[in-house]
Amino acid sequence: MFERLRESVQTVLEKDPAARSKLEVLLCYPGIHALIFHAFASRLWQWQWTTAARFVSHLGRMLTGIEIHPGARLGRRVFIDHGMGVVIGETAEVGDDCTIYHGVTLGGVALNQGKRHPTLEAGVVVGAGAKILGPFVVGAAARIGSNSVVVKTVPPGATAVGIPARILVDDSPLTATNPQARSAFSAYAISRGDDPLSLVIHELIDHVAAQDRRIDNLQKALAQASAISQHQDNAKLIRPDDEGTDAVLQADKLDATRLNQLVD
Repeated sequence: MFERLRESVQTVLEKDPAARSKLEVLLCYPGIHALIFHAFASRLWQWQWTTAARFVSHLGRMLTGIEIHPGARLGRRVFIDHGMGVVIGETAEVGDDCTIYHGVTLGGVALNQGKRHPTLEAGVVVGAGAKILGPFVVGAAARIGSNSVVVKTVPPGATAVGIPARILVDDSPLTATNPQARSAFSAYAISRGDDPLSLVIHELIDHVAAQDRRIDNLQKALAQASAISQHQDNAKLIRPDDEGTDAVLQADKLDATRLNQLVD
């Protein structure tokens, strides 16, 4: 237990630039306190002292604002940053080196007694306010964007954002086995890529704008064609001879060229 505590304190020092000493982390970080309470509650839960385990968990919640069910399984070097409002359900599993920010819920959507909470594999980063709901797996080194609602499996190394969450292409070399995994995470799970839905919307907007410009050009061309037609009729009335006809034909060619330029 003390070895796991030492690792947790060291993890905070590595991941949080605001942390300046081990003593500060031990005294002032509710995420560390919540892990300590959970360690005791989990042991009691394993001994089938369920009421005592829930009471210890309840004390931890009152003192830290972090609710971790004693039946939940937490790996090594888990970092709960800030922590207020974090809820981790009974059958949830959190792998080694995961980072969880404030307001996160690892919850269930069913009332059965079996597995009903998510499993986070090693190195997952869950952004502030995210909700991961259901008995599925979030793959190793995946990132969950702030305020996202995840209701299905997330592949390893992927980034999920939105409500409901969509999977984004991840160009990051970060993996669970990467030795830089503990310090290279994105603090609030912000992807460096663009949201594909946003890209499609912007493409549609650009397409509509281009269509509007073309319609305006067509309207101008039609107005010009009407004026040209009137001009031709007047020319034929005024100069019906061959010379006049040639002049009208030359004018037609010139006006056709101008129409093509307007439409393009």
